[in-house]
Amino acid sequence: MTDQAVDTSGPAEAAGTVTADEPSGATPPRFFGRERELKDLQADIGRAGLDTLAGRKAARARVLLIAGRPGSGRTALAAELARRLAGDHPDGVYRIALTEPGGERVPGERTARELLDQLGVTAPPGADEDELSGMVREAFAARRALILLDDAVDAEQVDPLLPGNPDCLVVATSTGPLTGIPGVRPCTVGGLEAGPAVRLLADAVGQVRITVDPRAAETLAEECGGQPAALTLVAGWLAARPGASVADVTKQLREVPEDTDQPLAVRPLARALRLVHASLPPATARTLRLLALAPAGLADAHTASALAGCSVSVARGVLEEFVRLGLLRTNGADRPQYEVPGCLAPLLRALMDELDRPGEIQLARARMLERTVRQLQSCRAVTEPEGSPARRKLAGLPRSLRFPSPEAAAEWLRMRQPALLASARLAVRDGGLDTLARRLVAALVRALAVHRGTEEAAPELYGLHGLVLDVAERRSLPREKAAALLNLADLDARTGRTEEALARYRAALDAGREAKDLYATGRAMESVAGAHAELGDFSRASDWYGRALAQRLTHGERADAARLYGRLGAVHTYQGRYGEALRNWRAAAAGHRRLGDPAAQARALSEAARVQEYAGRPQESLQTCREAVDLARGAGDVRLQAALELRLADTLDRLGDPAAARLHRATADRLLGDAGMAYETSGTSSET
Repeated sequence: MTDQAVDTSGPAEAAGTVTADEPSGATPPRFFGRERELKDLQADIGRAGLDTLAGRKAARARVLLIAGRPGSGRTALAAELARRLAGDHPDGVYRIALTEPGGERVPGERTARELLDQLGVTAPPGADEDELSGMVREAFAARRALILLDDAVDAEQVDPLLPGNPDCLVVATSTGPLTGIPGVRPCTVGGLEAGPAVRLLADAVGQVRITVDPRAAETLAEECGGQPAALTLVAGWLAARPGASVADVTKQLREVPEDTDQPLAVRPLARALRLVHASLPPATARTLRLLALAPAGLADAHTASALAGCSVSVARGVLEEFVRLGLLRTNGADRPQYEVPGCLAPLLRALMDELDRPGEIQLARARMLERTVRQLQSCRAVTEPEGSPARRKLAGLPRSLRFPSPEAAAEWLRMRQPALLASARLAVRDGGLDTLARRLVAALVRALAVHRGTEEAAPELYGLHGLVLDVAERRSLPREKAAALLNLADLDARTGRTEEALARYRAALDAGREAKDLYATGRAMESVAGAHAELGDFSRASDWYGRALAQRLTHGERADAARLYGRLGAVHTYQGRYGEALRNWRAAAAGHRRLGDPAAQARALSEAARVQEYAGRPQESLQTCREAVDLARGAGDVRLQAALELRLADTLDRLGDPAAARLHRATADRLLGDAGMAYETSGTSSET
């Protein structure tokens, strides 16, 4: 859970001033106090940088730990330290949160991947934590960087992310010590001293009210335990009431009953939040509570609108009011995003559980998921051609759900991606809204694929297909299970994890058979064959291709059958079984001829000619290749014809006819030259 900054710009992260993932437009926070702690931390860098026994530099990055309860300003202190040290780390300052807003620890695989994303390093989809941690260490091996690890639960979270490079510095925040990492001396922070606490109040409400009654200001700071988060909230309450005095808010704060369910150190913040919450109109207070459901603690006007069941414009006004009260922080973008501070998130959830009925909470969550699905559908539809069914459907959506351009949709998707992925994870984990969860994941997969491409978005798609698999297994949905396994296996195969892909393809085949899904079973059998071929087991590959072919023939799927004849021909060629290979390539050519696809027929005959040459039958190969050239010419496929002309030339060279070979090479050069000229002309015309 992230803490608030020691400032009056809201209780969100102060780390925004220095981190690599700072949202554009965010207002830099103002920092108060903690000079002694900052001085000690900076001095600790030099002391801990040397092995005190041998006098040698440490073998890996130095770790500084700032420990304190949520709301104590530990993250703000870490951010201010990072800001002051940024000049000593020219390769950048990077921040990763190790705890979810709800208090759950972030899996190590995800933290490593997020850090790699900030570094601009592409991590393979499906890679495990060990592989990703190794990539993190390798990426920082030659960098002089500072890494801020926020809200670590234990040393096991921090250790895999430590660079083996003493020129890097790691600043971690945690509730307590990180036993298990040698050389870490925690800097423990509690409440602010009276002076900085009063300056924080004065900065928010104006110096006049503080000067009128300075003792009351000190008393208020004491009532808040010196906690920056609590002080920020009561300052927001005062700023919204110009006629109220510091003594007034102190009196009201004392009248708020303590929440004895909260730890003693958190109670001042809980009381301050209850004070602000009680001062809000009922509908506004309910919106605030429901923001505890915002995925990743990130909300926009649509999120708040769906949760509260109000209009987008009303929700936007409410969110801005929360910013003024110090309850939220905003990035200030054209489509602003609002952060629910981690120190407030569990307190808001406690208020929600106390005051809202479970059915109402579930309904609010369902509205939020449904709104997100519609936004994602709109995000994808705006990329479709004008007049398409998707664009016609898009025109029927409310204006607030439409994007003015594909570029605007892509930017929204980029900005909201952390919240969207978190929303999918939470929806699947919740288990009560699986139908909506499946729709959300499907819409997110399509939006990512169309805006980023399947290759670039592969890591995110891998995780999303895993979520589909979780739901399918929980709900006993074999068709969806087969589809998810096929998608995951394809990504495994694409990144070289062929054994893992093979296991998933086999599981997909079982699920497809259970669902009586002919497409899934056929696709799985073919993919099993391909995995065996990739592993060099051509005997099993030919067996599985044969099974897939038999199914296609049984159901009259002629195009797929023709393609599978070719796959069998290729596998038999690798095995040196040229007779079987030739029969399958000719069957493939016949299939493409019946389908009226002369180009595909030419390619199959070209492969048959290759097999004939391997089998020592050059004259037959020459005749087959000439037949393929005629088909390519008739199909108008110039590049294919040129490739076949070159193959003819090679065959004629081997047959001892160099003159004829030169003629065919000249023809290939001419065809390729004409094709290149036609391409350039076409490109010029389209640009014009």
